Amino acid sequence: MSTKSKFINNFRIVLCKTSHPGNIGSVARAMKTMEFSSLYLVNPKDFPSNHANALAAGAEDILKKAIVVKSLEEALENINYVIGFTARKRELTQKHMNVREAAEELISVSKKNKIALVFGNETNGLSNSEIEHCQSLGFIDANSDYSSLNLSQAVQIVCHEIRMMSTLPSKNSILKRSNTDYASHEVQNGFYIHLEQMLNQLGFLKKIQAERLMRRLKLLFNRIKMEKDEVNILRGILSEIQKKNKIMIN
Repeated sequence: MSTKSKFINNFRIVLCKTSHPGNIGSVARAMKTMEFSSLYLVNPKDFPSNHANALAAGAEDILKKAIVVKSLEEALENINYVIGFTARKRELTQKHMNVREAAEELISVSKKNKIALVFGNETNGLSNSEIEHCQSLGFIDANSDYSSLNLSQAVQIVCHEIRMMSTLPSKNSILKRSNTDYASHEVQNGFYIHLEQMLNQLGFLKKIQAERLMRRLKLLFNRIKMEKDEVNILRGILSEIQKKNKIMIN
């Protein structure tokens, strides 16, 4: 009998710019063994592919349902919480958790939110621009002298940890802890666009490195994990500043 938690339905696996179609098939197989089913592919080099089907080994249904998109923003539509998996600790980055700690937090968040687990290209991992979309980062604690994992192995480990955490008894405090509704990725992006417009209107971005500042501000707000009402409050403040600034200019 399946022990699948209903919360697993709130998870989406996102693969960015996958180079080898066989890895996509192997990821589908890894997902199905852990009862995950939602797969999004951002600009895969080769898909659909017979090679992917061959390595799926019975998980072809995951591949048939896989959604191919042109950007990470599209893959994160209707998502409330984004975690990227990367072995490297980055400069100016979010919280970086080992996979077990991440699984605990994710199961708590998944009670009321849709979650994306984002994995980068096999060769280069997640890019800085992809990491900007993440509220937090995770890593698999591997041999420091040889930490290289195949993409499907990484997905398998992450999904296994989440699955094990999801099957803990409901009385466990982990499964009770969070009833927070986080803002969707689209709502957060709307706020970042609004913030950048306001800072441009004030002339603030012209005085410093605009791109670097916006990256740091996104990381700051991503760490906060904003609720929708909080985003609405912040956007209301931005709108009032814009109105006052127009009056001053006139």
